[in-house]
Amino acid sequence: MDPDENRRDWAERSEDYSPEYYAEIGHNEVSETIVEVLEYYAPEDAGVLEVGCGSGRHLDALREAGYRDLAGIDINEESFEVMAKEYPRLADTGTFLSGAMEDHLPEFPDDAYDVVYSVETLQHVHPDDTWVFEELVRITDDLLITAENEGNRPNRGPDTEDVSYVEDDFPLYHRDWKAVFTDLGLAQIVCERTNRDTIRVFRSPE
Repeated sequence: MDPDENRRDWAERSEDYSPEYYAEIGHNEVSETIVEVLEYYAPEDAGVLEVGCGSGRHLDALREAGYRDLAGIDINEESFEVMAKEYPRLADTGTFLSGAMEDHLPEFPDDAYDVVYSVETLQHVHPDDTWVFEELVRITDDLLITAENEGNRPNRGPDTEDVSYVEDDFPLYHRDWKAVFTDLGLAQIVCERTNRDTIRVFRSPE
């Protein structure tokens, strides 16, 4: 699967793993952990960007916790139709961009957001597009949070293969997320494992 095909698959996805699919799940353990992290490390007026926000279930959890400067990017235009239906207050108050992160991230200024996070999105970035990780670091003023599936081995690290396929459908690229972002100059300050994902919190240098 080449980068364009990879992006097109997510832009057109329906049914399983679509914006509507995740909206039906709603807030979950990852949502709660992201809220807890921000409540500890970030003020309520922090600017927050979710990359791959889908229909906004995690951002809506932050809105309920009192955060108001919320933004998101998603490649699937249906995300924002579902958001308007399922999370109308978020849709009315947040700032959202439709399209690929590869197109939007270079347009942001340095340190554009206090907090940038992504949930099960970076794991699908094609190897030809890993330059976006540098862009995420560039636009993050304070905290970068990743919640990615790191495999099912006891240490929850990358599997022996560089890529696996979910239900023989779309690729999941296995990466050492701590190494990815510490090599780019961030410091990991939190690592918490859930039943599905590993949540890592990185901080930009002062």
